[in-house]
Amino acid sequence: MYDQEWMAAEQGERIRPVPQQRIMEKVDECMSRRDYAGVERVLLYWLQEAQAGRDLRGQLMIRNELVGHYRKTGERDKAHESAEDALRLLRELDYENSVSAGTTWVNIATAYNSFGENEEALPLFEKARQVYERRAGTDPALLGGLYNNMGLACAALGQYDEALALYEKAMKTMENVPRGALEQAVTCLNMANAVEGKLGMEQAESKINSLLDQGLSLLDRPDIPRNGYYAYVCEHCAPTFDYYGYFLTAEDLRARAEALYEGA
Repeated sequence: MYDQEWMAAEQGERIRPVPQQRIMEKVDECMSRRDYAGVERVLLYWLQEAQAGRDLRGQLMIRNELVGHYRKTGERDKAHESAEDALRLLRELDYENSVSAGTTWVNIATAYNSFGENEEALPLFEKARQVYERRAGTDPALLGGLYNNMGLACAALGQYDEALALYEKAMKTMENVPRGALEQAVTCLNMANAVEGKLGMEQAESKINSLLDQGLSLLDRPDIPRNGYYAYVCEHCAPTFDYYGYFLTAEDLRARAEALYEGA
């Protein structure tokens, strides 16, 4: 595998790594306040530092975070710019057969899905799946996220059976993840949408209601930390409950999120 430290030494240069953990702590702090502008400022500042210090690994981490950030804020062009740079960094680091590559492909594909670019997303999900599934020690959280997000792309392309099979895998995999209930709740709502797409609302109503009830039960579990990520998931789930007529539930989820953001 490419060793940037060795290559830099050969060229008389010195790598100055950025503090990845501290960067993520600062990003999480901003997210807990829903301060998206602050997230971008932190990431762009440290991207410049990583570039100045020739820290390719740090640049890859930050580019991945920027892809996710711009997905959340709906900034397609900026997401694409960071995605292209992340793919370039994978090649430069010779990471394309690594778990880091899988994580990057999932991240980019998830952004493409959010912008409706599912034909471009699906091949990246498949590349990540090949890397993750052939490694016995792959973190279940990574696999669960892959299956869930790949299911979204399949459903958007009308491949409902494949989507539902992936969601089932996600649900099973997240059982092995500490506090994976939040991701399972999101998967339940994704399954409800796929069932409706496959069967139509009339035939799917009973199954949809069951999935929504299951999702809410997971969100209500007392062992889940009530933090910024919990607030984000509640906010993310509320529109689906609205769509299916669970108006009071949606209102309650938004209120939970708002209380956590205000208390941060």
